[in-house]
Amino acid sequence: MSRNHWLVKQEPEAYSWNTFLQDGRTAWTGVRNYQARNFLRAMKEGDAVLFYHSVREKRVVGIAKVVRAAYVDPSASDGDWSAVDLVPVKPLVQAVALEAIKEEVTLQDILLVRHSRLSVMPLAPAQYRRILSLGKTTESLPNEG
Repeated sequence: MSRNHWLVKQEPEAYSWNTFLQDGRTAWTGVRNYQARNFLRAMKEGDAVLFYHSVREKRVVGIAKVVRAAYVDPSASDGDWSAVDLVPVKPLVQAVALEAIKEEVTLQDILLVRHSRLSVMPLAPAQYRRILSLGKTTESLPNEG
C-alpha cells in the first residue's frame, strides 16, 4: 500500500511542535478552508505528515503520522468540516526554513511556496524526501523507503 505525504502548518504560539510532542496525539481541527478540508479528507491512516511552524518561524520542524482518517470536526459549530488525528514521529535533525525550500529547484512547485496561506497540503514523495534530506533526516516512518 502506498503512503501519501502531507504538510500541515501551525502557528507555534497556538500549538507548537513541542506541545504536540508532550501531548503525544492531537486532533487536527479548526481548518476552515475548503481546499485544505478536502486535503484532510484525502489523508489516510499511516500517511506521513511534515509539521511546519508558520508565521514568525516559517520552517518545517518535525514528522508526524496520520492515525485516524478524516471525521467530522468536533470544533465546527456549522458547516461541513473535517479533522484527522496525528501523532508525532520525531523532530527533524535540522529545521528546514521556508527560504531554503524556496531556493531548492525541486521544491519550487509545492503549495507552500505557491499558495502560502493554505494550512494543509499534499507533497509528492520526492518533495517529501527532499525536505527530509534538507532537514538532515534520512528516515521518517517505519518501513518507509
